[in-house]
Amino acid sequence: MKDTAKHQGLRNQLVNVLQQKGITDVNVLDAIKKIPRHLFLNSSFEDYAYQDKAFPIGAGQTISQPYTVAFQSQLLEIKKEHKILEIGTGSGYQTAVLCLMGAKVFSVERQNELFKQTSVLLPKLGIRPKHLSFGDGYKGLPSYAPFDSIIVTAGAPFIPKPLMAQLKIGGRLIIPLGSDVQIMTLLIRKNETQFEKHELGEFRFVPLLEDKN
Repeated sequence: MKDTAKHQGLRNQLVNVLQQKGITDVNVLDAIKKIPRHLFLNSSFEDYAYQDKAFPIGAGQTISQPYTVAFQSQLLEIKKEHKILEIGTGSGYQTAVLCLMGAKVFSVERQNELFKQTSVLLPKLGIRPKHLSFGDGYKGLPSYAPFDSIIVTAGAPFIPKPLMAQLKIGGRLIIPLGSDVQIMTLLIRKNETQFEKHELGEFRFVPLLEDKN
C-alpha cells in the first residue's frame, strides 16, 4: 500500500489534464489530487494509473476514466454532509472522491467480488463511507432515503423509478443513459412529481445490470 512522491507528482499532472478538459470544482480536483488511484487498480496497471483512462478491475467491470469521475462529481454540486447514493461502487475510487469532498456516501454494488474488495480497501485508506451495500442498484436504498444526490456509475437503458423516488426535492440525479454509447443525463427534482432534465454529452460506461451476482 505504498503512495510515493512520484505518485503524487503523477496525480498533480492528472489534475492539470482535468483542468484543461474543463473541470473547475476545486473540491473535486483536491480529492483527485489526494487519492492514490493506483491502489484501486490491479498492480499490473500501476504505471498507467494516472493516465486519463478507464481500466478493467475484475468481474467484467472497469474503473472509470478520471475525467468521467470528475465530471460526474462536479455535476453533483456536493456540499459538506450531503447524503449521496452511489449506484455501482466498483473499485471504490468514485466513492473515495465523494467521501473526500465531505459527502456521506451510501453505495451499492451488485458484484460480490468487488463489494468484498472495496469493503476491505477503503478503510485501509482511511476512507469511510456511511454504508456499503451488496445489492441491486435498480432498487436503490429506500431505507436510507431521501438523498441530496444520486450518482449512477454504469450505463442504464432507462432511469429506475425507485431512484427518482429516493431523491430529495431540489436533489440531483446523474445517470448515463443508453446502451452502446450513453448520454450523461442530469435530473433535478423540482417537486413531488416534476423533474427537470439536462443532457450533457456522450460517454461510455459498462452496463448497469439488475439483481445481485
